[in-house]
Formats: sequence, structure tokens, C-alpha cells
Amino acid sequence: MAISNGTGLKTHAATHPVWKRWVRFRGKDGNIYGGEPANPDIDVGQAIEQNIDVSVKVVAGNSALNYNAPFTGETQIIDELLSPISQIEAGTVRCVGLNYKEHAAEMKLAIPNTPTVFLKASTCIASASEPIILPPNVDYDEADYEVELAVVIGKQCKNISVSEAADYILGYSVANDVTARKHQDRTSQWSYAKGMDGFCPLGPCIVSSELVPDAAVLNLKTSLNGKIMQNGSADDMIFNIPEIVSYLSQGHTLLPGTVIITGTPCGIGISQDPPRFLQPGDQLRISISHGLGTQICQIARD
Repeated sequence: MAISNGTGLKTHAATHPVWKRWVRFRGKDGNIYGGEPANPDIDVGQAIEQNIDVSVKVVAGNSALNYNAPFTGETQIIDELLSPISQIEAGTVRCVGLNYKEHAAEMKLAIPNTPTVFLKASTCIASASEPIILPPNVDYDEADYEVELAVVIGKQCKNISVSEAADYILGYSVANDVTARKHQDRTSQWSYAKGMDGFCPLGPCIVSSELVPDAAVLNLKTSLNGKIMQNGSADDMIFNIPEIVSYLSQGHTLLPGTVIITGTPCGIGISQDPPRFLQPGDQLRISISHGLGTQICQIARD
């Protein structure tokens, strides 16, 4: 697609951003920046936990959604990690439940014929390194973790085919679909139980779809206080990423910044024997391979 560059000349829109991995953060000067970690191999979440300085090559503006934004030549050190997509940019989070075969088996549920879709409010989105705060209306025996692959839409789309879906994916991130199980069981609608403030930690980064052309290669993992609870592969998905994006676009406009979370592998807390729910003081580590990185969140109560 040709666009104006402000001089009357036409240029072609970029098919991928200049960055390969995107982080959004507050610098030591108090300003918000976005850009690419200077070390392409660093796990941003782990580095921040270990108080290692993370140097970032700054991209003009602080939004991942500008495909034509260049590097400024400046570097900044992360002082406070932010979600890679802001709450305002993301809007309502689209969610697909029961999307892993082994997870369906552990829950003793039939494989669905159609994606199960629910929504999370934008206020669920939090950073990958801040505490998950359990509100007073969530009991001590119900808060659960769910590692999920997040898809970030980069270009507006509607009614697209499965074969077209990849053209609209900006990249991939790590998400945690935190869930209050007792609330979930009280109603057929899941948005309340899964939609409380901070119940969708996102990040630490977005990895460009240019680096991950096929999300089926990704490995998803959860550890709780050092014990591995979930360890699954995206190739166990019932509906793959192009199928999900295409399905969600039918009759729905997906705007740039839309976050789609795509289901969790087996091993959630409620499926343990006995069930293992999140408690204050727990350390939760959620990670996805191929550079998506690690969320490290303490559990606390409001």
C-alpha cells in the first residue's frame, strides 16, 4: 500500500516494524519509551528480576503499532517495565478458552467444534513484572494461573480468511489469563471471573511475527515457587493462530493493538491433586520460548 511521506511523494508501507523484539518502559528520566533490547538474547523479565540493566535501542514514539517508526539512535535503560501494548491501545482483550487438546482432557471436556470466545477488560492488562493483586472478593482457594500465547494485531482487519491472517499479526507476547474459579463456576459467562484489574499480565516483550512465522513451534511454561506446573507446546492447539484470527475477524473489526489470548496448556491449578491456587507471597514465573521471555510476578492481596 502506498502512503504519503509528507513531501507529496508516495512510499510503500512497511510489512514489518524496524524492531524484532519490542519493549515499552519508563526510563530513568521518567519518560515513557519503546524500542528493542540492545542484547537480542536477553530475557528482559529475568534481567529485571536480577537487577541487571537492560539497554534499549529507542524507536521514535512509544507505540509498537507504528510500522514506519525508525530507530532514533538513542539508547535508554529500563527503569520500570510496562506492558508492551498499553491498555488504551489494546482495548478489549479477545480470549479463546479450551484450546489445547491435553487441557480439554485434564478437564474431562469434549474437543470444541468452534472456538470458545470471551472478553477481558482493558484494565486487566498489566506489566510482566508487577505483582498480581487479588481483590477482596476473590477467595484464598480460587485464584488460578493460565500461561497463554498472546497475538497482537498490527493492522486493522475484518472478515479475513485463514490464509490472510498472518498479514495482520504484528507479533507475539506472553499472557497470563488469571482466573477466579469460584466466580467462574457461578455463571456461564467468564468475563467477570477473568476480567478483574490486573488479571492479564502481558509481556515482557512482543516478538515480531517476522521472527516467528509459525507459532506452533512455541513452548509455554509455568512454574510456581520453583515447581513446573505447565509445560506445553502450541502445536497442541485445537484451533491454530491463523484460524483464531480469521474467526474473530468475521463480522468484527480487529483494530491495531488488539490483543488475542489463545488458550492454556494442561497443568492449571484447579486440575492439580489437590488443587493449587495462588497465595500471597507466591512467585509465579510464566514464559514462552523463542525470545518471548518470562513474566515474574509476586502474588499479593489488596
